[in-house]
Amino acid sequence: MRQRADASGSPPSTDSPGALAAITPATVLAAAAEVRSGRTASLSSPIETDVTPDDPHPASHRLTSGPETAAAATGLHFATDRFAMNVHGDADSHLDALCHVVYNGTLHGGVPASTVTAEGATALSVELLHDGIVGRGVLLDIPRLRGVPWLEPGDHVTADDLRAAEGAQGVRVGTGDILLVRVGHRRRREEAGPWDASRSRAGLHPAAMEFLAERRVAVLGGDGNNDTAPSLTEGVDFPVHVLGIHALGLPFMDYLRFEDLVPLCEEADRWSFLCVVAPLRLPAATGSPVNPIAIL
Repeated sequence: MRQRADASGSPPSTDSPGALAAITPATVLAAAAEVRSGRTASLSSPIETDVTPDDPHPASHRLTSGPETAAAATGLHFATDRFAMNVHGDADSHLDALCHVVYNGTLHGGVPASTVTAEGATALSVELLHDGIVGRGVLLDIPRLRGVPWLEPGDHVTADDLRAAEGAQGVRVGTGDILLVRVGHRRRREEAGPWDASRSRAGLHPAAMEFLAERRVAVLGGDGNNDTAPSLTEGVDFPVHVLGIHALGLPFMDYLRFEDLVPLCEEADRWSFLCVVAPLRLPAATGSPVNPIAIL
């Protein structure tokens, strides 16, 4: 496969770990020391199959071997299922691989966009994460900082908000961390009902990505899309995705759910923990459904 060379004359790497290079065996061992109580919390929302304003093409689930076999009087029978879903929607928790964002004809690291074909991605796919992501998770709760249940759609999180949340929660984001930013999207959805999140949602301000770059964060996860809508950057609908995935090489996790984790963090009075992320092994996929686990 022919690729463009970078300024040094070398072709762009098609298997770059991106920001995940900041996670090393040493950082994983340090993250394991975060486990003190052994309590766990899922950071994923249950997959839904109903049509809603933010999920016009929901996942489908059907039994391929149904009640008639399960109710059989004798012998061995199996109940079996089949799932299909739109990975990059506005409702289900998912991980974005580095091939997900194409900007000005390239992927992260200058890899040509032509490596993403109708048959799948031949570079920077989610398969690069087949060993999973294990590291120190840090949750910064912006509604808690502001004294509100959630940020309203269209509101945004600044770098100053992130630093203020660190101070209020007694934690500091560091190299190789899995940074999780709560805007309260899930709580608002559960209490006020779904809305068209493609048009209006809370997220990070693009300038906040400087904070992530300075701290050498390895992964960004949010309970919304991570990008604010409407976009705060003229001519670019998803500037945080462009800056994070395309420029910094950060895998993203969108539409997570932190409502089970927050009470555990408040009870323990700490906001860092071991975080384990295990995307499916999908060799040519641009993303994967994901159920990250926080271990306190």
